[in-house]
This record gives sequence, structure tokens and C-alpha cells, in this order.
Amino acid sequence: MKELALAGLLALGTVAVAKAETHHIALHVNQNDAQVMNMALNNVVNLTNYYKDHGDDVVVEVVAYGPGLVMYIPGKSPVADRIATMSLEMENLSFSACGNTYAKMSAKAGHDIALLDEAKIVPSGVVRLIELQERGFSYIRP
Repeated sequence: MKELALAGLLALGTVAVAKAETHHIALHVNQNDAQVMNMALNNVVNLTNYYKDHGDDVVVEVVAYGPGLVMYIPGKSPVADRIATMSLEMENLSFSACGNTYAKMSAKAGHDIALLDEAKIVPSGVVRLIELQERGFSYIRP
């Protein structure tokens, strides 16, 4: 009986020392809509806090393309200040800008358009979302 009780305590100890998980999330923004952009950033904050409170880690990438690329254009982005603040506070967060959309917007403007420093250009926003999902990222579209 003593051995059974000891085995039970050891099993409980194993459960209590469960390894933290790392969750990978891809958020998609393709609308030039301040409400959608803010919802995406709210999602980032909420899911980061949720997983942190549960002892897990989370990696988040926000991918913008089409009209959603305005999210990353200085002077036009309704969320530029939030992006700057969140980037400083959250090491788990990155922002990707669609290279196809960037090229079309730049051609229309007649010069390379500026992007927020936090945004990195990827060849294609759609392809980036596919790549992230193939690597196990969960897909969220606010």
C-alpha cells in the first residue's frame, strides 16, 4: 500500500512539472479598416496575456497585404503608435508586409513608399500565411 501511495505522489509531481508549450499564431489583416487593425492588435495582447497567465509562450506574426498594408504606412496607419509600443513591449511579436502589395503601391505612388520600421517585407503576404500554417502556426483573421 505504501508503494502505491508513493507512486501516486510521484505521478502528481510529474503533472505539476508539465513543460510549458509555445503557441504559434499568424494574424491576417487585409482591410484598410481601423477597427479591424485594432481588433488584430487586441487579439495579440489578449492571446499573449492568456498564454502567459497559463505558463506558456506564444509567438505571433501579423501579416498585412492588399488594403491592409496601410496598417504599416507612416502617416496613414491608424495604429502606428500601438505597433511601435507593442514592438517595444512584446518580444514575441513581428509584423510582415506583403512585397507584392508594396510594389504595386510604390509603382502607383511613383516612388518607394515608406513603411513603419517594425514591418519587414516578405515576398507575398498570402504565401507567408501559407508558409506559417505549414510550419504549424494557427491562423486567425479578425
